Amino acid sequence: MTPMHFSFTSAFTLGLMGLTFNRMHLLSALLCLEGMMLSLFIALALWALQFESTGFSSTPILLLAFSACEASTGLALLVATARTHGTDHLQNLNLLQC
Repeated sequence: MTPMHFSFTSAFTLGLMGLTFNRMHLLSALLCLEGMMLSLFIALALWALQFESTGFSSTPILLLAFSACEASTGLALLVATARTHGTDHLQNLNLLQC
């Protein structure tokens, strides 16, 4: 495994570990998701450059578009929960209450 692949794998793993273990605030969960998407985007972009094929060149842009949609949805949920609950703590959110 090259150092470049190791760095992308460790960045994705650290984002995943931050998402699973640090579940205090919704904003920290969204930042961990964005870090994971950024490491996937850079890895896919370098993978497409390494293979030099035109079929894989649109994949990183498509992932970036989905990442932007995910970020906007997450921020909208963050604003909605902050308005209704007064905080972004994940322990105050209960899916069983409507």
